Amino acid sequence: MHRRARVGLLAGLLLLTACGTQSAAVTTGSKPSLTQLTPRPLGPTPFTTVHPDPTPAPPRPTCPASGASITVGPVDAALGHRAVVVKLTNCRSTPITVDGYPDIAVLDADRRAMNLTMTRGTSYMAIDPGPKKLVLRKGETALAAISWSNTVEAGEDKASGTYLAVARGKGEHAVVWPVDTDLGTTAKVTLTAWCRTLPT
Repeated sequence: MHRRARVGLLAGLLLLTACGTQSAAVTTGSKPSLTQLTPRPLGPTPFTTVHPDPTPAPPRPTCPASGASITVGPVDAALGHRAVVVKLTNCRSTPITVDGYPDIAVLDADRRAMNLTMTRGTSYMAIDPGPKKLVLRKGETALAAISWSNTVEAGEDKASGTYLAVARGKGEHAVVWPVDTDLGTTAKVTLTAWCRTLPT
């Protein structure tokens, strides 16, 4: 791996925002009143202005019950390869354990999981240190890298994700973070294990 790619990936750590999780608001309907059901007089229909959907924003900072607060850094690029650094912070007073690899899913604009190949190991952008049990005290962090390639073959459609769902491990609560994953036609994502410092 080129040293420049690794340096750029590590530089992305400086731009990681505060920890957070994401929740969705649920709106319940109510029974319409008689006034609401009364038809309006006929007349010209006013023009309706259509506003585009806003750019997805990172979730608001909060500390989940697990104590494992996750943030995702900006996308770093090098020679057609991409990567983001995932940062897990213990935000509670008691120690937490991190072991193995993060559990992730790439989601499309409608937040549906995309059918991709997930592999564990070293990629062009990041070296995999291998799984190791880490005990994090309050405020301590663990890092992992998620990388992919935007290679596109002629005549094939590009695969592109809008969000990453990232969890500490399998079966745990995932944080949904806006990340443009331009996967090209490879449809492959590579993960490194959690570690205290990413190897260079």
